[in-house]
Amino acid sequence: MSEDQLIKKTLETSKTIAMVGVSSVKKEISTNIRRRPSTIVMKYMQEFGYKVIPVNPFSAGEKVHGEIVVAKLNDIKIPVDIVDVFRPSKEAPAVAEEAIKIGAKVFWLQYGIENDEAKEIVESKNIFYV
Repeated sequence: MSEDQLIKKTLETSKTIAMVGVSSVKKEISTNIRRRPSTIVMKYMQEFGYKVIPVNPFSAGEKVHGEIVVAKLNDIKIPVDIVDVFRPSKEAPAVAEEAIKIGAKVFWLQYGIENDEAKEIVESKNIFYV
């Protein structure tokens, strides 16, 4: 099975996404929030029926696209299928460790984010790395 086919299958069988790095309006003019990649992807995934939980310690308690932001992955009280990361590459290993602790099935680094250590961490636990 190709990587594209694996990604398609993953998206078809997943329901809940924890999106790490979604920003609130806190630091910028509110009209700019719609241009941030994390909020664009969050809204897009919601439109396709996914439950998306924003994760950002600096915005915890605020709302983004109707969802309350949590500080860390461990604060999520429902099963998470995908952990989608919008943070710098150097932060990926710590997020990977958290993803394992909450039982995520997929660890997804957004385009331009790469970290071999994070890849090794999740793949050692049989978590799909994208």
